[in-house]
Amino acid sequence: MEVGKSIVRVDAFDKVTGRTKYTDDLCDASAYVAKILHSTIAHGRVLSIDTGEAEKIEGVVKVVTCFDLGEYKNYFPTAGHPWSTDVSHQDVADRLVLTDEVKFYGDDIAAVIAENEVAASQALRAIKVEYEEYPVVTDVLEAMKDGAPQIHKDYPNNILKHTSISRGNYAEAIKEEGLTVVDRWYNTEPVQHCHIENFICYAYAEGKRITVVASTQIPHIARRVVGQALGIPWGDVRVIKPYIGGGFGNKQDILYEPLCAFLSLKVGGHLVKLDCSREETFVANRTRHGIKFHIISHVRKDGTYAARKIEMFSNQGAYASHGHSIAAKGLGAFPQLYPCDNVEGDAYTVFTNRPVAGAMRGYGIPQAMFAVESHTEDVAKIMGIAPIDFRLKNLMPQGYKDGFSKNENYYDTFRQCIEKGKAYMDYDNRLKELSNQTGRIRTGIGMAAFWYNTAVWPISLESSSSRLVLNQDGSVTLQLGETEIGQGADTAFSQMAAEILGISTDEVHIVSNQDTDITPFGTGAYASRQTYIGGFSIAKTAGLLKEKILDYAYILTNMPPAITDIKNSMIIRTTDNRELISLRDLATEALYSLSDSRHITAESTAQIKSNAYSFGCCFAEVEVDIDMCKAKVKKIINVHDCGKLINPALAKAQVEGGMSMGIGYALSEIQLVDKKTGKVLNDNLLDYKLSTCMDHPHLETAFVENPEPTSPFGTKSLGEPPTCPVAPAIRNAVMQATGVGVNELPMRPEKLYEYFNKAGLLK
Repeated sequence: MEVGKSIVRVDAFDKVTGRTKYTDDLCDASAYVAKILHSTIAHGRVLSIDTGEAEKIEGVVKVVTCFDLGEYKNYFPTAGHPWSTDVSHQDVADRLVLTDEVKFYGDDIAAVIAENEVAASQALRAIKVEYEEYPVVTDVLEAMKDGAPQIHKDYPNNILKHTSISRGNYAEAIKEEGLTVVDRWYNTEPVQHCHIENFICYAYAEGKRITVVASTQIPHIARRVVGQALGIPWGDVRVIKPYIGGGFGNKQDILYEPLCAFLSLKVGGHLVKLDCSREETFVANRTRHGIKFHIISHVRKDGTYAARKIEMFSNQGAYASHGHSIAAKGLGAFPQLYPCDNVEGDAYTVFTNRPVAGAMRGYGIPQAMFAVESHTEDVAKIMGIAPIDFRLKNLMPQGYKDGFSKNENYYDTFRQCIEKGKAYMDYDNRLKELSNQTGRIRTGIGMAAFWYNTAVWPISLESSSSRLVLNQDGSVTLQLGETEIGQGADTAFSQMAAEILGISTDEVHIVSNQDTDITPFGTGAYASRQTYIGGFSIAKTAGLLKEKILDYAYILTNMPPAITDIKNSMIIRTTDNRELISLRDLATEALYSLSDSRHITAESTAQIKSNAYSFGCCFAEVEVDIDMCKAKVKKIINVHDCGKLINPALAKAQVEGGMSMGIGYALSEIQLVDKKTGKVLNDNLLDYKLSTCMDHPHLETAFVENPEPTSPFGTKSLGEPPTCPVAPAIRNAVMQATGVGVNELPMRPEKLYEYFNKAGLLK
């Protein structure tokens, strides 16, 4: 059995010894260096760009401006979503490789191509730009008002999209007698992904085709978008994805692949490298959406919900990117986590003159869980019901089935996860110990539950293709379009293939680097989809390969496939487990036989029309220094039901990484933007307070392994869920310690000061 074992990652040795080749390692030294000129206003129009002085600098090859697009002035979408022939399911095409219509401070208006980085940097400083400036709006609610600056002409009141949900009859339900009404606002702010490797790509032409090598999560999608941006057949584009140093959703967007390809074509197809600085990554890549929430709950005396309502206002920034899908997912979570007969909800995604918001680990659910689980805690407190008892009374019950996704909750998962979390924290005893605290230093324990989907069906296409080749020595080579981005996917995929084929994982040679000319189609790494979706195609393809192997074994052993199998790399007779021939000997004979030579391979596509719930919770013990307005996490655990664990050690690592991101989201991280100018004020790792190991206690993980019935390996999402419940659990711990519910993230000292002062805690 290979599935369920904590084997060492297949890429571990190369990564720890530095042998792994990333994009920058692969780029030839002959490459020209490209640098982007970003706008120094947040809203307006470029009137002119003077490149004369820049072009005189030694080493400058070419300066290209927004006025030089010519045949390449094609609007394209940037979201890393599967394409659809249905126009209504296509992403908003609102980007150009360079633009004269500035919509945020840092927009791309020109680029320099030079022989070296020094010349490129000097040329950027020598370019002179004349602008026509327009008013700036950065707040989501202000942007929706009549008379606010209009950012995109086709979107009145800057509303990219508005969707609603309605169940039952909210208006009638709230007339029920004896209801307690809890009405609160909650707010989350944009944060950045902060992956180790900044976005980087290089491009060159061969014949009529353009090749782009990029640090991307979505090579096949990038191929299509580059084709759209350049106005050329998609088959004329080749995208190669080497190992990448993290993405967390930022690289689930088309960032600069089209621009790099365009610049290469502007210099005759010469090799051009575009490497984002950390400052550019903060400003000109993507951020997590800041979302404001308004939640109203009408609660019966017994602690059940009579009616609930939510409004969400998602700050999209300057361009559509992933757009409304983030807010829509958060809205969809609201009636499912705590089902109620009478629900109303509205979600608005709104353009502002801020850096563009896109996909980030959790895809709207970290924001939604902060609001929903903070509100849940507030309701429980007002009703005088213990927080966990209140949750268990209202959480999605076993047997619940969603009418849209068709997802079903097959187990009493929430209770199982919560019980594990309680046991680790010694929750009941610690609550008694911490009751009636006074003084400056106080400790609280909070918890939060969460809900998550796996993959994107039925919103978008879900399919995965894979290829398996039997090598001469009986090992196999595996290729698939789903991508390794640092999370350990290649190891899980290898274990899956080995499990079906009856061989050991070290006999599976997975090709980690995707090449759209060679790699079977797959949409990439996002939506916590890979082990679930990739598992279908691996199971199907491995089954086909196994069938071909056993067919050939029939020729060599006279034993029909009906009574043979592969076990421990041996062809065995299942009736008595006799070993007939080794897979190594069979593979060698198959390739070199003078009578029946065969190249034994298999390739298939699996389209998946199912989805799966992933559940869990977080418990956090937090120490609060009231006078210093500081909160510190002392003890924390995440408990997850992500189905059957393919590799428990990798699963644990995934959860620990997500918890780390959640701690930073809760307590320190925020993208600060000047409201008057739209300029990002902390575009570096010194001023952006990223959570580090010094800010963490021991990170504990636990799992409830309830196999997912719709999955060939019983698995479901885990990549993104660990980030989702951490911030509300910490917030609820602060409230339990101090009595003060902080309804805004991050809970930095200045924010705690504001709330503590208002509550009268500060002298």
